[in-house]
Amino acid sequence: MSITPSLSPLHSPFLCIPLKLSTPSLSFKCGRNQRPPPSYPCIRAVEFDQNTVVAVSVGLVSVAVGIGIPIFYENQIDNAANRENTQPCFPCNGTGAQRCRFCMGNGTISVELGGDEKEVSKCVNCEGVGSLTCTTCQGSGIQPRYLDRREFKDDD
Repeated sequence: MSITPSLSPLHSPFLCIPLKLSTPSLSFKCGRNQRPPPSYPCIRAVEFDQNTVVAVSVGLVSVAVGIGIPIFYENQIDNAANRENTQPCFPCNGTGAQRCRFCMGNGTISVELGGDEKEVSKCVNCEGVGSLTCTTCQGSGIQPRYLDRREFKDDD
């Protein structure tokens, strides 16, 4: 008794007849007006309506955009990192120092005590200098890039 596996035909909604898992004969020649033998499958066309075509197109475009935009922004970030930053700082106009808001740049505070008495003392905010280091550029005079302005702290 020989044990041979039986090959069942493959079924598909796109084929007119089921496929048989056998090798085609080498002597098959298709002439001009000859029809293929009945075991040769013919393929049916799949009918798509307009909504299906639009849905598939939108899906493909969405995938392309979803891949393309992050790549574009990654390239822009790399290019910006390689470019030298020469833009002057906006708050201090590139000087690296800002006028003290407490003493208005004088370095001294005048306090009227009453009557005609005045007391003049050194500014406690700027210690009499009249200016403070710019908090935006940290005294460099160059406008930092957006992420460079942030100080990330590890709170662990």
